[in-house]
Amino acid sequence: MAPVTLDTIDARLKDVIQTLFELQSAIHGYLGPETHQELIRKISHLSSSLSTLSTTAASLPTQIPPEIVEYVEDGRNPDIYTREFVELVQRGNAALRGKSEAFAGFRDVLAEEIRGGGGRGEGERGRCGRRWRGCWGGGG
Repeated sequence: MAPVTLDTIDARLKDVIQTLFELQSAIHGYLGPETHQELIRKISHLSSSLSTLSTTAASLPTQIPPEIVEYVEDGRNPDIYTREFVELVQRGNAALRGKSEAFAGFRDVLAEEIRGGGGRGEGERGRCGRRWRGCWGGGG
């Protein structure tokens, strides 16, 4: 069996919508016993289309987080959930950016302190400074 794609689901959904439109037209133009069989046929086709859509959609690989399902089942707007989630991620990113900048500043200060640390260990200080500038892009 071929994998189910969104295009397949889209086609099934369009079929259901078309059937609903035809059913609406048949109900609006109902003339009594002479159109009764046509109405029954369209209702059967709608039932079949909905069943096919349900079966096809069930095999579509989707994963909806349970939190969102609960949020919607409680009658709340999923757009609000999305906005709150985005704001939470932005705050977390800002905090991580601040930490990253603080560590970069600490790296630069530490490299300067090691390079200018007095008379002892001149060879080591120069080697550390070169390594930090080359690997980390430190100042100096």
